[in-house]
Amino acid sequence: MLNKWFFTRIDNSALVVFRVLFGFLIAVEAFGAIFTGWIKRTLIEPQETFNFIGFEFLQPLPGNGMLYYYAVMGMFGIFVMLGYRYRVSIIAYGIMWTAVYLMQKSSYNNHYYLLMLLCILMAFFPAHRSFSLDARRNPAIRSISMPRWVWVTIVLQLFIVYTYAAIAKIYPDWFNGTFPRLLMAGKKDYWLVGEFLQQNWVHQSMVWYGFFFDLLVIPLLLWKRTRLFAFIAAVFFHLFNSFVLHIGIFPYLALAFTIFFFSSRTIHSLFLRGRKEYYGGNEIIVPAHKNLLMFLFSGWFLVQIALPLRHHFFEDNVLWTEEGHRLSWRMMLRSKGGSSTFKVVEKGTTDTIYVKKQDYLTQKQMRAINSKPDMIWQFAHRLKREYAEQGKDIQVFVNAKVMVNGRPSQTLINPKVDLAAEKWRHFKHHDWILPSKLE
Repeated sequence: MLNKWFFTRIDNSALVVFRVLFGFLIAVEAFGAIFTGWIKRTLIEPQETFNFIGFEFLQPLPGNGMLYYYAVMGMFGIFVMLGYRYRVSIIAYGIMWTAVYLMQKSSYNNHYYLLMLLCILMAFFPAHRSFSLDARRNPAIRSISMPRWVWVTIVLQLFIVYTYAAIAKIYPDWFNGTFPRLLMAGKKDYWLVGEFLQQNWVHQSMVWYGFFFDLLVIPLLLWKRTRLFAFIAAVFFHLFNSFVLHIGIFPYLALAFTIFFFSSRTIHSLFLRGRKEYYGGNEIIVPAHKNLLMFLFSGWFLVQIALPLRHHFFEDNVLWTEEGHRLSWRMMLRSKGGSSTFKVVEKGTTDTIYVKKQDYLTQKQMRAINSKPDMIWQFAHRLKREYAEQGKDIQVFVNAKVMVNGRPSQTLINPKVDLAAEKWRHFKHHDWILPSKLE
């Protein structure tokens, strides 16, 4: 029974239109990073980019190489949009995007992670078999249908993203309006709406609208009676986020996903009438590699469900330790700030040097390092390597104080621990991170 449902052919208009929109948006993401100066600030100017630990071999290209790198990515995005050598283009963009994602953490964003996942999924989808240059060049691949599992994969992935985002909001600083208030405090200088965004009722609206939107948007889009209402709510939600939070292409990508929830006939009529036939059949085509496909499908979603839960297996509060924060859809949840001092002591001597972080880090990196234990550890080991090149064996001690959501500063790192001697453990709590006093 599951085979019949999973492998039933359905019209592919939504996938085809989404491919065009997705290709356009990832091209805008790449070219936009060039023209807004993001690449220069994030990948060219810094002496070190703070890789995901274990991926230190991924380093920015020298000179202006990353500008050319992103220009190539942008071209692959255009090729995806046009459906030109689609498989090669989406795989190439995905590999290049993933490399940059793992290359730097100063500009970490859950949306970047989502884009990496989408590139992987789109590489498996037959999104180029209609309304594409590939189908024009090779009519043998042309198809007006797709297996239902493609639609199921998209819907389940979105359900996981939004549901975990809602669950992550279930903590006091969200529901009492503390975090939305702190977030909007940084928007006071916005033209026309700056003062408006400081109103308490605006913060409370964000609290409840944000929570219930994340929790209910996918079920409401799936139900025909509430679909239009959910779509209107999504337009408001994502355009508000785009205008106020400046989070790149994600709001528009999220809106592009809504086409998968409307009827195929509606999508075909709106976007592809006269450009492709509508598929109204109900064929069941079970592929020879069915078992492999089901294994990959199950494995993918087991990982997607498990990763956002891993912070529960670490000691202390993830808002404090950051252990298990990334790859978990914990979006827009906390405001952190602080200060940190790095003290270098050469072993066997009493010589002490207080490191001038501005000699090593950009302003953005200095803000990030103050509250991120993994980046603090990485910087300590960078200092160790630098002094080792001078023939010196050193210890690195850190005094870091952090504020979480406006609370009084607390000491984050044990100042008596030599971080240069500590090893990084991906799956275990680091006891040099002092216990939090978060309620």
